[in-house]
Amino acid sequence: MIMYNRRINIIFLFILVFSTQTIKAQRFTGFAALGANFSQIEGDDVHGFYKVGANGGLGVSVALNPKETWHLSLELLYTQKGSRKTNTPGYFDTTKYGSSMFLNIDKTKPFNPKTKCIIELDYVQIPLLVHYEDRFSGCTFGLGFAWSRLVRAHEVYNGFTRTINARSGDYKKSDWSVIADINVRLYKNLNLNFRYEYSLVPIRTTNFEYKRSDGSTLIEKHKFFNNQISLRLLYNFNQKFYKNTRVNRYGKRMGTKWLREIPNYNE
Repeated sequence: MIMYNRRINIIFLFILVFSTQTIKAQRFTGFAALGANFSQIEGDDVHGFYKVGANGGLGVSVALNPKETWHLSLELLYTQKGSRKTNTPGYFDTTKYGSSMFLNIDKTKPFNPKTKCIIELDYVQIPLLVHYEDRFSGCTFGLGFAWSRLVRAHEVYNGFTRTINARSGDYKKSDWSVIADINVRLYKNLNLNFRYEYSLVPIRTTNFEYKRSDGSTLIEKHKFFNNQISLRLLYNFNQKFYKNTRVNRYGKRMGTKWLREIPNYNE
């Protein structure tokens, strides 16, 4: 058993050293991201990407091949998720919905009759994505996962504020999600990023109790999932560009005006 563990440790050390040497041969790129989330929560009976929040932070990307068409990126973000629906007073009526979601309502705060539902969930997030870049179009396609840690929670139902926080247990502290995104180069180091994200596991499970016309009660278990679209601007710090001289037979430029320079690589 001891010999087996030693072999495992030697193999792991070899993989670690090999991976480190491979990454050292490639080039790192730092970037900053800033934009907005358009969010909803699947399962809360409020539909539409009406909740707007911030999405911003820093990241680093490393090339995985000499042509630098494949990249691995790691980000540290502050992202605001949730759901929002307004201008329909009485939607969440406690006489109709006797759900556990109405516990801990703070009626000392001013009542807003226009508010239907507001859920605000703020996270610190670490996304890890693999990207493929088409150098000549300037577009990058990415796919990966993210882990998010809940740092703030706030709810308003039918105008009343619920007294919850990130440690109250109403929502899970961790959110695991899948991410797909597209980057479009606007000008040299500046990119426009479109990102879609969906929770892999429920962030909350609660019972909805619906009052039927005959007086009986229907209980449904609802699972909540974060669902959002992000629109961001990305700025890469240490990239150089040169003018694209590729033309077709009609003399028109092929691809973007600026091409990213790849050190130690000749086309």
